[in-house]
Amino acid sequence: MKTIRDFEDRLAGARVLMRVDFNLPMDKATGRITNDLRIRMALPTIRFAVERGARVILMSHLGRPKGKPNPDFSMKQVAERLAELLGAPVAFAPDCVGPEAEAAVRAMKDGDVLMLENTRFHAGEEKNDPELVRRLAALGDLFINDAFGTAHRAHASTAGVADHLPAAAGFLIEKEVNYLSRATQNPEHPYVAVMGGAKVSDKIKVIRNLLGKVDGMLIGGAMAYTFLKQQGKGVGKSLVEEDRLEVAAELLAEAGGKILLPVDHVCAREIAPDAEAQVFEGEIPDGWIGLDIGPRTAALYAERIRDAALVTWNGPVGYFEIDQFAKGTEAIARAMAESNATSIVGGGETAEAVEELGLQDRISHVSTGGGASLEFLAGDTLPGIAVLE
Repeated sequence: MKTIRDFEDRLAGARVLMRVDFNLPMDKATGRITNDLRIRMALPTIRFAVERGARVILMSHLGRPKGKPNPDFSMKQVAERLAELLGAPVAFAPDCVGPEAEAAVRAMKDGDVLMLENTRFHAGEEKNDPELVRRLAALGDLFINDAFGTAHRAHASTAGVADHLPAAAGFLIEKEVNYLSRATQNPEHPYVAVMGGAKVSDKIKVIRNLLGKVDGMLIGGAMAYTFLKQQGKGVGKSLVEEDRLEVAAELLAEAGGKILLPVDHVCAREIAPDAEAQVFEGEIPDGWIGLDIGPRTAALYAERIRDAALVTWNGPVGYFEIDQFAKGTEAIARAMAESNATSIVGGGETAEAVEELGLQDRISHVSTGGGASLEFLAGDTLPGIAVLE
């Protein structure tokens, strides 16, 4: 895979069209950015190009505006936050193609940064429309993709533009691929994978792909109850995917004892912040819902993590949005932070949990792409990366 380093001699004076993932979480009430991690992760690539005299033209989507302009999803506020973090002005174009975008690009000088308006304000973005691809590509001389969070989508501003311009990866995509490859190709041992989240169906391909590589797979979250019910255990009113019980049986058979399931559970009769929580060993009585791994399970899982050489984690192991059901997820995060292992955290909710605990700096790699990291770990080809190879 080519990286921006391969273009170093060509950056001075070049129009560098750069796809970043600035799809940031916003407070719906105030419209303010609540987490700017994705901007901070893109800064090294942007600075590398700026310092070498490139004219950096940034493309990103934000939210789901359904193919038409929507001021709630404008990149303008993102451009302002980027300028603060970059410590330099960032110009803003009110569209990503067309006369205003073209004029903004023409006005650039070497070392300038321009943020284009949301690419998803055009229906052709998600359809990889050839005409939109052509108009975007006409704005640049070189294309750098540093948007790992959208690398699993063949959109106009990701896979499409790469077919029209000399293309390479930014430092963030390079880092993501390097770390996630360590989890799928010749991994260090002992290798432990922690799999959480609500549904077995979301993780079947990942579990299957990793089972032959790991020494242990620690299951938590609501999906544990599909496995436990398949084993004939009582799970009360816990979430179970009835149509996946057969798949759960197949995975347990394939695992040959590698899959570990919770031995105790933090339960409540309802999912509410003020619900009365109770720990049950083994089986869950009728009327109760399993909402977190119990303290014994947390200790067992933490021990396996601390003894590992490599740990990957995808999906919270409890209903972590409510404090009293977040202790298991916190125990996993702290064990990974304290371990000497290479630690890799999938994006999405798992990354959010690690950041809320302030532990991201003690994890080897926190991915910026939830869906993209899942597909990578499942062994799927990511279109946004395949075009760079």
